Amino acid sequence: MAGVAGAAAAAGRSRGRGRARAVRTGGRAGRTDGQTDGPVSLPAAPPPPYPSSRRASPAQRGGRGLSIDGRSSQSERSLAASPGARPIGARGGGADRRGPARGGSRAPRTSAALRPRPDRHRGRERRVRAASGTVRQRLPRSGPASRALGPAEEPRRAREPRTELALKETMSSGGAEDDIPQAERKTVTDFCYLLDKSKQLFNGLRDLPQYGQKQWQSYFGRTFDVYTKLWKFQQQHRQVLDNRYGLKRWQIGEIASKIGQLYYHYYLRTSETSYLNEAFSFYSAIRQRSYYSQVNKEDRPELVVKKLRYYARFIVVCLLLNKMDVVKDLVKELSDEIEDYTHRFNTEDQVEWNLVLQEVAAFIEADPVMVLNDDNTIVITSNRLSETGAPLLEQGMIVGQLALADALIIGNCNNQVKFSELTIDMFRMLQALEREPMNLASQMNKPGMQESTEKPARRENPHKYLLYKPTFSQLYTFLAASFKELPANSVLLIYLSATGVFPSGRSDSEGPYDFGGVLTNSNRDIINGDALHKRNQSYKEMHCLHPGDLYPFTRKPLFIIVDSSNSVAYKNFTNLFGQPLVCLLSPTAYPKALQDQSQRGSLFTLFLNNPLMAFLFVSGLSSMRRGLWEKCQDYLRKINRDIAQLLTHSRSIDQSFLQFFGDEFLRLLLTRFIFCSATMRMHKIFRQETRNYPESYPQLPRDETVENPHLQKHILELASILDVRNVFLENTLDDY
Repeated sequence: MAGVAGAAAAAGRSRGRGRARAVRTGGRAGRTDGQTDGPVSLPAAPPPPYPSSRRASPAQRGGRGLSIDGRSSQSERSLAASPGARPIGARGGGADRRGPARGGSRAPRTSAALRPRPDRHRGRERRVRAASGTVRQRLPRSGPASRALGPAEEPRRAREPRTELALKETMSSGGAEDDIPQAERKTVTDFCYLLDKSKQLFNGLRDLPQYGQKQWQSYFGRTFDVYTKLWKFQQQHRQVLDNRYGLKRWQIGEIASKIGQLYYHYYLRTSETSYLNEAFSFYSAIRQRSYYSQVNKEDRPELVVKKLRYYARFIVVCLLLNKMDVVKDLVKELSDEIEDYTHRFNTEDQVEWNLVLQEVAAFIEADPVMVLNDDNTIVITSNRLSETGAPLLEQGMIVGQLALADALIIGNCNNQVKFSELTIDMFRMLQALEREPMNLASQMNKPGMQESTEKPARRENPHKYLLYKPTFSQLYTFLAASFKELPANSVLLIYLSATGVFPSGRSDSEGPYDFGGVLTNSNRDIINGDALHKRNQSYKEMHCLHPGDLYPFTRKPLFIIVDSSNSVAYKNFTNLFGQPLVCLLSPTAYPKALQDQSQRGSLFTLFLNNPLMAFLFVSGLSSMRRGLWEKCQDYLRKINRDIAQLLTHSRSIDQSFLQFFGDEFLRLLLTRFIFCSATMRMHKIFRQETRNYPESYPQLPRDETVENPHLQKHILELASILDVRNVFLENTLDDY
């Protein structure tokens, strides 16, 4: 696919993925121009977000995080001690797109721009001695590196030829190699060893299992440990490395960029948003300290590509943290860098890099409503779960104790806004399933920030897999892995945002494979909409996730959200095993007045992510002042509390809804779904067809929920606050 993934791959033809966890940035990074970098103070991340009952990772025994100032902080110790978590990226270890990673099928493409990007290498054979004997290894020069050797480290002797070459090439002018003190020679030798070792481990991330929580932990611990040593070493010996090795600022920036990728990668593996703040800290420090400022003066296009990729990765992290002001600055800088790059080197990837700019511009403009301050500046709103986000459970409410543990977020909609192979629907659902980061943006640059040793009062975010246009086999593989490792009393959530696949002909039966489903990708070119109806009518569509395909996974609590033009196919579910099962289904069609906005994301998903923005959009509003926005948000919280009471006090509601209502994320999704359904049933333009309404399995009791007079009164009052009451029907019950 085009986009950051395609542009980055075409620009440098290298692979990998970076992700992340907590660090702090302080201290000084020396400059070759004689100046000194200023300190960058960062807050500590929260303690390990996993229950102590889970098995600790090998990283707890050896791996450590690192900080720019070289000290070990609470956040770093938390990272080292974090027990296992499941990967959330479809390419959990940054799998090479040329083929499948070991132990699993080829992964769907996800956020390719952020995978660890090793330099392009031509391998050269060299024999090294390992603990178990002699091993032949292909060592990197400047391209995708080989796998790491394993626990046994390479002996120092194998590093000498490269170190000697570095000494000869970077020796001070007028001096002789024999004049170099032994201590300085050893410093360069040790640095080269750590640098090579860090590259090998980093490049090996793409070979890690893409799913499951046990295999990747020890490798991450070793990788963080080596980067800790490398970063501290270059800080402590900067002058010697400047004089004898010729260490340049862009090389320091590359190390910092790799650390940022590691922390972002760890966020994707654990879903803990506090790790995003730490990835942002390293990326921000690179920009503030101008590590890449001298790259454009060198006649080496591959170095400029490194800089462009850094910008692309930084932009994605800022998008996930809702730092839109920073995103706009980065986009402008990236645009200038791309223009300079294509002008100087006349490269063939100019179109792809320009497409990156177009995609990110469309992504940040996808929200249909702007919230404005009094000075007309745009207010950035967060859609993650906050302290007051979900309605509280009141005394006497009888709900289940299930907890959302895993989520599969699948995007396969054609022509929808995306960036870095993350569609806008996937992005919105991703944020709806995360808590607000504990490291607030306002605290990030406060000096003397004290590290908190208190444990978080609330449990961690659910683990997530992000699957962009997966094939059926890929989707099923990740689904089976998540199902296998689902803890007791936990829920698996499946979110499907995909093109609908309709049955090719009428069938005498009404089984789980007779109503179609949603599209999965194929190994051939993307199927267009017309081709779906030209298959032999005697067969079912192969590249489709049918409702029956999910039956085996209903042996455990399952919460399904389907946003598709054929979502009603999942209305014909059968609960075979008696476990809690709920399906929230989008409308299969929207009024013509709203269909033109489909590229900017689904209205149904927008209601689940930001119900007030969706309400404003269907009411014909495109902007709002901050004061009125906050007033409406307060009233919407009141509506959510009343919806929660309607659900828990209903005598005819299916018990599956109540079983899921004990979890904060699922409770908020259910209340937003009912608000969405009630709003559409009262809206004049949605009343034209019943397929414009959301549905659910099991069905909700309408008179007690989506058509409850008390709820309808609340919606009319909210419309009155916004002065849009005329677009809603006053007496909706009379029409039924």
